[in-house]
Amino acid sequence: MTEPQQLTGVEDAREAPEAAETQDVTDVTAPPAAPIAPVPAPEPAPVPVPKDRRVLRAVLRWTAAVVVFAAVGTGAAYGIVGMERTDVPGLATESDGRWAYPTLVKPPLPSGSPGPFAETNPAGTHHADLRALLLPAPEGATENKALRGSDGWLTTEDYLAEFEQKEDREELGQKLLDHGLRHIAARGWTTQDGTRTRVYLLQFNTAAVVDKLIATEAVAFVPPTHQVRGAAEVEYDEAFPERATVSGVEQTSYAEIKPYGPEQVRFAHIAVGDVYAVIVQSREGAALAVPFQQTVTLQSQLLG
Repeated sequence: MTEPQQLTGVEDAREAPEAAETQDVTDVTAPPAAPIAPVPAPEPAPVPVPKDRRVLRAVLRWTAAVVVFAAVGTGAAYGIVGMERTDVPGLATESDGRWAYPTLVKPPLPSGSPGPFAETNPAGTHHADLRALLLPAPEGATENKALRGSDGWLTTEDYLAEFEQKEDREELGQKLLDHGLRHIAARGWTTQDGTRTRVYLLQFNTAAVVDKLIATEAVAFVPPTHQVRGAAEVEYDEAFPERATVSGVEQTSYAEIKPYGPEQVRFAHIAVGDVYAVIVQSREGAALAVPFQQTVTLQSQLLG
């Protein structure tokens, strides 16, 4: 910091003796110089603090405050991350009904085999084991072991038991035979809320056969050609969200309409390459939409 400058009057007073010494000594008549009383030095004037420095101090104070609040905020954020959603005030919302499925992993393809949508696979063949493409049961569900079949393959007769009318079972059984059904893989389970789920994967020789079966013989009308057991009156499930569909997968969903008796039934038909899938869910009172949509979407992703 620059020292305060002394007043010029003091400097002149201090130089006065030297000026007297320089006078001509022969001038004895010159009267002696009167003593000069020293002028007291004034208090140094306060040096104005630059504006930038005041700003700097303010910034430092606020920076310190921010650091403190950031530390507190970080602790709070960490606490929220480590809490369940229902433990956080203001976020205690109920689940939307989705089930907790295990991590889904597609089975490996045999070496050199293309996927069902590959350009080199015009027949849409699923080269992976069809049983490995079945959606697993969600956590906490009880598996329906009867749908395992023999060595993981379900008989056509057991699949046809899903349909209400005897005439439908006979007609559909003949169609499956005529279209060259190769085999059926199935899985079923019951969740804690009583929802019963059945998933059937039917494999044919080509995608063209499946397209024909789906487009012209199974879901061309409302109600569908063959009535699912317990679903007397159904309509297209218009509430099924578009964002939940899977690209390349042909899907048609239905929901039983009121009055639907003790249970409501929802079901979907899916066509993916050479596989025709049927997913059925039923529950006392009402079959909930969210787990149904979730199940259909996840199974579609496994097949695609």
